[in-house]
Amino acid sequence: MELIVNGAKTYCYTGGKPFDAAQPSVVFIHGVLNDHSVWILQSRYLAHHGWNVLAVDLPGHCRSAGDAPATVEEAADFIMALLDAAGVPKAALVGHSWGSLIALEAASRLNGRISHLVLVGTAFPMKVSPALLDASLNEPMKALAMINVFSRSTLAPPPSALGAGTWVYGLSMALGRRVLASNPGVNLFHRGFKACDNYANGEAAVQAITCPVLFVLGTQDQMTPPKAAQGLISAARNAGKSVQIASLAVGHHQMTEAPDDTLFALRDFLGSTRT
Repeated sequence: MELIVNGAKTYCYTGGKPFDAAQPSVVFIHGVLNDHSVWILQSRYLAHHGWNVLAVDLPGHCRSAGDAPATVEEAADFIMALLDAAGVPKAALVGHSWGSLIALEAASRLNGRISHLVLVGTAFPMKVSPALLDASLNEPMKALAMINVFSRSTLAPPPSALGAGTWVYGLSMALGRRVLASNPGVNLFHRGFKACDNYANGEAAVQAITCPVLFVLGTQDQMTPPKAAQGLISAARNAGKSVQIASLAVGHHQMTEAPDDTLFALRDFLGSTRT
């Protein structure tokens, strides 16, 4: 599905089902050097079980035109404009890594327009080491290899995600190269990492949300370890928010390392609090 958002073509994967704005909607937001495809199992399941799905390629990434966001706040503005362009009055937001910060910031601004918030592989602050920031700028292939080693706890995913025998490290390397090459005018790797590193509004944002929030965390995650999400969790609870936590025995790519458990956590959360 293609929409015009802020004057630029935007691609959203709808899970193989026609988009119907009258149905409940969920927006999936990817992380750095990813695209809509990282949500393949979760987006298709929800699309075939009563939900509109908009698994977006962020601006300047792969099949979406426009300026690639340089900050979490810019990306949150895009999500707000995306809902308007799609004619969606209310939606759930699901974000992974950088996408989790975008979802959080957007939810804090949109208030009643967001029915649920799911933060997958999140942390705040989401600081990036100076060495990795430098490598993402000057040696992106080296940095890509580094993050794929840090991100993964499995060599091959369960069959429900990508097919038996799929080499997840090689697949992620190929995806990262493809996303990076999709925008020759901008280093999407460094820009995304800088956006994560600079974001400072996390605790205020989680205190401002008006919807329930689910944290999906990987116990073996070296990129955003579970302890790095505890500040957000505490801030949300102290502010009286409805908080759920799903702890999965995997690394940073929960969607493919534990595809079924990630899906079931999303399904149950969205279903139990459906409005």
